[in-house]
Amino acid sequence: MVVRETAGQPRSRPDRSLGAISGWRAYGLAAVLGALAGLGFAPLNLVPLFALGISGLVWLGAEAPSRRKAFAVGWWWGLGHFAVNSYWIAESFLVDAERFGWMIPPVLGGLAAYLALYPALATLGLRLLPRPLSLAGIAAFAAFWTIAEWLRGHVLTGYPWDLVAYIWSGSDAMMQSAALWGSWGVSLVTVFALSLPALFALINLRAARHAAIGMAVVLGALYLGGIWRLSNAVPTSSATDAAATRVRLVQPNIAQSLKIASDTRPQQIQTLMRLTLETPGFDSVKAVIWPESAANYLLDRDPELRSLLARAVPPGGILITGAPRGEPLSGPLERIWNSLSVINDQGQVLGTADKFHLVPLGEYVPMREIFAFINKITPGSMNFTPGPGPRTLHVPDLPPFSPLICYEVIFPGAVTDPADRPALIVNVTNDGWFGTSTGPSQHFATARFRSVEEGIPMLRAANTGISGVVDAYGRVETRSNLVVEAVIDATVPAALPPTPFARFGLLAVLPLIVLALIPILFRVRESSIS
Repeated sequence: MVVRETAGQPRSRPDRSLGAISGWRAYGLAAVLGALAGLGFAPLNLVPLFALGISGLVWLGAEAPSRRKAFAVGWWWGLGHFAVNSYWIAESFLVDAERFGWMIPPVLGGLAAYLALYPALATLGLRLLPRPLSLAGIAAFAAFWTIAEWLRGHVLTGYPWDLVAYIWSGSDAMMQSAALWGSWGVSLVTVFALSLPALFALINLRAARHAAIGMAVVLGALYLGGIWRLSNAVPTSSATDAAATRVRLVQPNIAQSLKIASDTRPQQIQTLMRLTLETPGFDSVKAVIWPESAANYLLDRDPELRSLLARAVPPGGILITGAPRGEPLSGPLERIWNSLSVINDQGQVLGTADKFHLVPLGEYVPMREIFAFINKITPGSMNFTPGPGPRTLHVPDLPPFSPLICYEVIFPGAVTDPADRPALIVNVTNDGWFGTSTGPSQHFATARFRSVEEGIPMLRAANTGISGVVDAYGRVETRSNLVVEAVIDATVPAALPPTPFARFGLLAVLPLIVLALIPILFRVRESSIS
């Protein structure tokens, strides 16, 4: 039987499908599917499991007996998903388990419960459609999902971790369309393509054919477009001064339990100095880059330390290091920033940049007047102050660069100053908080997407890894392993002209969202799949 719908007719469903699973069985299955989908991200990149998880969510949501239950299905899916994708946060509370271990259940549980609201909203949107289990319904669901991802990246300071686009971090070619419409656009196209197997639930040949052809066309277009872009790639190294600049990235691999102990700070500096100076090739580089909080001192108040650090500066070159910054310059501190400083071989500070996206509970306690009994997990009782936003530093021996500290690099469209476009991104981080969990691998994968989106190469220095050099196409030129001492000497790759996403930001993905919603917005007359 073929069911046809026109505007004004009551909703009707096909008479053949796998049927709905209701109640706690549906919620339990949704949580399992969400957890499986979480394995699609780095370091495993098991994309077929993500396809199983997201298409299963579409089927459960479309067949839910009510809107409320569709929302619940999406929420349970999100709970399982973010429990898997965010478990690594627990590692940071275990660095000082005696003080902070008790926070793991409420923080991780609360975070997963909150983040699960966004898949729940997308699933509710799907269930509100006249015919959710259809090509048009799945296209609309992909648009709803992308809108939800954008909201997740902005509401309450934002947490755009593991956007769906990032399942493609294992394929340089599949990443390339991020230059056109950013990670949000890649997410939309990916969710559409990998949700199509939900049509198999209709149990007919036409549905299977539509799903198979749709997946092949969409994923094939992403891949072939990426191959074409990379085959026409501008060489990442050229004869220009900027591209010929040699740099040294230092990964000291200092355990986080030692990093937070104030009495080990001199030994930490010694480790950094040893790796910087004793690794052959020091005289051939012009810039040395140390990780976030590498020099865990107030450099503006410590001329002796600046003189010591000047020894780690190549002759006539610069040292970039993470270091806190405080005001005023004498007496009790009134404000403190998580900062990056540029030092020359005379021990002078040539420039600084303050972290502008701070980590809740890590660098500040939200609503501290209410939660006075909670301390941030980084040392010190004072909340860090956020910086003013992305900026471009102009210093000798490097092209103009955008300094990004730690997880600032996860925010699409918010990593450069549009009024002063940089030719390089420098990301310093301390992923030692997260040990050998999946967190550092996911962080590095996310950072690579910023280079694709902006057409700007990246130098990344991490305390325990992953450090590396990424070109303007997001390709990894060289990288370190986790939890090892490493020194990377490399040439700074060349930047590309601004990409469409760099020029237009969110506006670059809006046409794609509208296109996905057109059949629903205009209630296009559509036959069901027989």
